[in-house]
Amino acid sequence: MTIGDKIPEILGKDQNGNEIKANDFAGKKLALYFYPKDNTPGCTAQACSLRDGYADLKKAGYEIVGVSIDSKASHQKFIEKFSLPFPLIADIDKKLVQEFGVWQEKKNYGKTYMGTVRTTFLIDENGIIQHILEGRKVNTKNHAEQILELE
Repeated sequence: MTIGDKIPEILGKDQNGNEIKANDFAGKKLALYFYPKDNTPGCTAQACSLRDGYADLKKAGYEIVGVSIDSKASHQKFIEKFSLPFPLIADIDKKLVQEFGVWQEKKNYGKTYMGTVRTTFLIDENGIIQHILEGRKVNTKNHAEQILELE
């Protein structure tokens, strides 16, 4: 997926098994963020930044949805532990990460493996991707502010 693309209608199921669709956000902006793993330092910092900036993001017209390949149960614990006010899609079959092109080869400590590249897609009221923040360009500690600065 690149800037100018329309996002798919079916996004996936959240931590409670509810289906999340693009249509749910018609007329609203959406920050759809993909992250590697629940309860890891960078992912926790990013989720907490979005939580802390949630009121400002909502004021700017944004809805927030997170996506990782973790299970619904893992997402439920992550949401509970950090009081996250937004849904997390459990992309356990890796359908969405592959569709958005964020499931890529990664390297860490000399090992090569497949994983989710931290990426945030900012989507307009019509479901069209307007901005993409990827990898090291994502400021996990100040992610809410980073999104608001792109306005």
